[in-house]
Amino acid sequence: MTKYSLALRFKTLMSSLLLASSMAVAGSASADEPLKIGFAHVSPIGDAGWTYQHDLGRKAIEEKFGDKIQVKYIESVPEGAEAERVIRDLASSGNKLIFGTSFGFMNPMVKVAKAFPETYFEHATGYKTEANLGNYNARFYEGRYLSGIIAGSMTKSNTLGYVAAFPIPEVVMGINAYIRGAQSVNPKAEVKVVWVNAWFDPGREREATVALIDQGADIITHHTDSTAVVSAAEEKGKYSIGYNSDMSKYGPKYQLTAVTHHWEQFYIDQVQQVLDKTWKPTSIWGGVKEGMIGLSPLNPAVPKEVADKVEQAKADMIAGKLHPFAGPVVDQDGKERVAAGSNISDEDLSKMDYYVKGIQGKLPK
Repeated sequence: MTKYSLALRFKTLMSSLLLASSMAVAGSASADEPLKIGFAHVSPIGDAGWTYQHDLGRKAIEEKFGDKIQVKYIESVPEGAEAERVIRDLASSGNKLIFGTSFGFMNPMVKVAKAFPETYFEHATGYKTEANLGNYNARFYEGRYLSGIIAGSMTKSNTLGYVAAFPIPEVVMGINAYIRGAQSVNPKAEVKVVWVNAWFDPGREREATVALIDQGADIITHHTDSTAVVSAAEEKGKYSIGYNSDMSKYGPKYQLTAVTHHWEQFYIDQVQQVLDKTWKPTSIWGGVKEGMIGLSPLNPAVPKEVADKVEQAKADMIAGKLHPFAGPVVDQDGKERVAAGSNISDEDLSKMDYYVKGIQGKLPK
């Protein structure tokens, strides 16, 4: 063997060793890299409301996991094509766990999940899953029923106002649960609904609130994201029931309570599962019992006997003794939807497309 051959073999051996060493270092660095997490939100975070509550979940995982994770969030993402672009960008930027927090993100997330099979996706309020896409939701209707007890007890006009976003099952079941809670203590109570066809539009939400008050509603609630309803009711001297988060700073005198959402533990659990490499797609639907739904502190204007009724209903709900849609459930046309002695199924809840007795007007199709 020539000196040239020996030198060449030595050079090749050293190159191989250096390559192996660099790969080992790279592998070690990769193992130490933080888990990149992305959030796509339909509205601004603000200081109250739907997106604000999800952002509390973001803060909870940052506090829990520290430098093990790196989080990016994008606010005010329109539903539809723009949502797909944003979610795809989050995935292509290396985020390995992506949360989309609006119903209208569902189909875009399904499409992007198929294109990025090594990334984990979680969609809020939807129903579709893939091998790498799960969904999560809260039983908002349970909180609606409880707040309905307060509204039904305290209304003087027997007309309750409801500002609603879109006529999808999530919103419809909340309206229906609200009047059922109200009528459990006041059979004369009725609900008027104004649809604003937006999740976040403070101007239209305010206009809808004023319109409902002009139509005789003396307690207003909403299934929209901003604080405009509570603020407008406060200005008009009418009681309100907030939604998503405690909005009492916008209604210090007249907010009676708020139906609150709590996502922190869910987000912590999902991040932990990804870090532990145990994540699997699931469909989670948690309510009062699981701590995902609650009520904010009651206004002192709420009488003790009313507060006691709410607490008893909450305890019965947790114990499985009370379901907001326990039969008989009759729609506004008199058709029985749930028979006496039975509860509505989750499948039927997820497809709810009718108003129950006590709702004025027709449900938009």
